Amino acid sequence: MQMPWVSGGVAPASGRAPSEAGLVRDDPPGADAVQDSVEQGLRDAIAEADSSDWSVRAAAGRRPAAAPRIGGVAEVLHRLLPDTQDTGVTSDTAVALPARRDPAGLRAVLAARAVACDVGTADQLEAELDGDPRRTTGQGGDELVAQLRALASDTNPEVRDEARLRLPRLR
Repeated sequence: MQMPWVSGGVAPASGRAPSEAGLVRDDPPGADAVQDSVEQGLRDAIAEADSSDWSVRAAAGRRPAAAPRIGGVAEVLHRLLPDTQDTGVTSDTAVALPARRDPAGLRAVLAARAVACDVGTADQLEAELDGDPRRTTGQGGDELVAQLRALASDTNPEVRDEARLRLPRLR
């Protein structure tokens, strides 16, 4: 199943990651060990996303949000952003994603907000979007507006509508 808030949308300037573009990487010593650690953390988060303990699920939402690319953890985010059992899980995941300071994180939260069925979850996602700390700083605010402008042209109509809804509030 394709997660609309992770795939598509705004691509990097090149359109592809360096490894996807066939460029040779000159990784520093130990880079493989770091990558292995990141991948293990993501595997742990995927396993913990189904925990009955809300704090374990919340931690599981924070870890994938910090991953270099969130496309590979779309299913976990799909389950954790609209966590109807506890808004703490929704909150922690929704705060961590925009903290990435890239369009992919913001896009995931906008898309989840657009399709949230539970009122409590929708309100929590709305609060986290409205509470993005970048709203209160000059440079951060400019960054947020630029990302919302880009997402206002997203291929996903739900993301596009959510971005367009927020832009007037920031101008």
